[in-house]
Amino acid sequence: MSEILEELSGRIVIVGSGLAGLMTALTLAPEPTVIVTRAALGAETSSGWAQGGIAACVGRDHSAALHLADTLAAGDGLCDAQVAARILAEGPAAIAALERAGVEFDRDSAGELSLGLEAAHSLRRIVHAKGDGSGATIVRALVEAVARTPSITVLEGYEARRLLLDGDHVAGLLCATEKGTVILPSSRIVLATGGIGGLYDATTNPVGNFGQGIALAARAGALLADIEFVQFHPTALDSRRWPLALVSEAVRGEGALLLNEKSERFMAEVDGAELAPRDVVARAISAEIARGGRVFLDARQALGNSFAQRFPVIDALCGEAGVDPSHELIPVRPAVHYHMGGVATDEAGRSSVPGLWVVGEAASTGLHGANRLASNSLLEAAVMGIRAARDIAEADASQAKLPRDNPSIAAPDLSLVRPIVSRHLGVLRNAGAIHGAIAALLPLFDADGASADPALVALLIAVFASLRTESRGAHARTDFPLKLPHAQRRTMRLSDALDIARSVPPYSLARSA
Repeated sequence: MSEILEELSGRIVIVGSGLAGLMTALTLAPEPTVIVTRAALGAETSSGWAQGGIAACVGRDHSAALHLADTLAAGDGLCDAQVAARILAEGPAAIAALERAGVEFDRDSAGELSLGLEAAHSLRRIVHAKGDGSGATIVRALVEAVARTPSITVLEGYEARRLLLDGDHVAGLLCATEKGTVILPSSRIVLATGGIGGLYDATTNPVGNFGQGIALAARAGALLADIEFVQFHPTALDSRRWPLALVSEAVRGEGALLLNEKSERFMAEVDGAELAPRDVVARAISAEIARGGRVFLDARQALGNSFAQRFPVIDALCGEAGVDPSHELIPVRPAVHYHMGGVATDEAGRSSVPGLWVVGEAASTGLHGANRLASNSLLEAAVMGIRAARDIAEADASQAKLPRDNPSIAAPDLSLVRPIVSRHLGVLRNAGAIHGAIAALLPLFDADGASADPALVALLIAVFASLRTESRGAHARTDFPLKLPHAQRRTMRLSDALDIARSVPPYSLARSA
């Protein structure tokens, strides 16, 4: 029997404590809210690990139109241009809101914001906070702001397991704690649960993040979008650390070069060279590794002895791996870094399920298209957190009726799912690998045990990937290497995806035998 936390009944519930969730709660104040987080507030979030900063048009020579053009180019034809334009236009306001919350961004000697350059950006527009420690600095400031805000209740050690519905409307959230399961009655819930990196062996994300928000929303009947698009960051530090440490794109932005083990600069003839879009660089590095080679970042000439001052976090991570980046090559490899797909939302963060908003990486707004532009993610998290909060404040607050019976759900276990996803749904895909993933994942989902939720998210990636018979952005198929002439986003619900999965051989043949 689950305990119902009646004293918190009717409050807005926010699941997740990265940038998107924290900004939602702070913007809603003084409206009473509850933040649910399975770890300490702000911990185990991709936002807190971000080395890159926030892309925003805050420079004197900046143009929102040029930022949009760069975003659309990186998105490889799949961005929603109108949505993207409006989110990007709110970048300066988001920076100002973060500063009011206590974030101190880096400034030059003249007091102007210090701006960095990253891949596929036409000019310097990346705002940082303490250099390559931007994410940690931003999240730390917001966590302190939450602690100063009496309207926000924080429940640490609470893991969201299911959305509870009254018909098709959100009625509450079932959570697991050390003492058992509890229910938060609420007709207004925000999912800000982050990405899916934990589904893969090679990831720069917190390894417990497997797409919980997608699983929660999918089981509630939400419309999902572009789930196949998984971004591999080209330059994770190739070491024994798990998850892999990131070597920010900003290092290449300062002039570092990519070399193979033969000291060949293999990106030199590619449009954009080292600063080509992430999907292009990741595939090129994967090709070098696939032929038995190794890949390195060479920052010796570009940064030399100034490396540690410019990138103190990365310098420490390299030192941990026994590499001195000021004098030695940095070994790198691609790793899962960001998920462009997610729960389909409108421009206010509303999902198709009444009473459910989704913000940050768990959502798919149409901003990122097939491939996210560097540092647009923290921008989107801040902007959409603010937007969702304003929309929620005007939404119907009447409490829906909780269901009488609530499911008993095992703690999620990724151990059986992770090898399948890593092997079959990586940088390069084909029909055989995708169908193999579906055949292996469906029984895990159907068993409804500890692997079910991770298998659900992985299965969605595979089904969406099976339907995209082209190579576009972060979705590259060796059996369909060309891009179709007309780009098209795809949306579907879990029920649709399961129907498709069950019709795919060899699973359909096994069922009919």
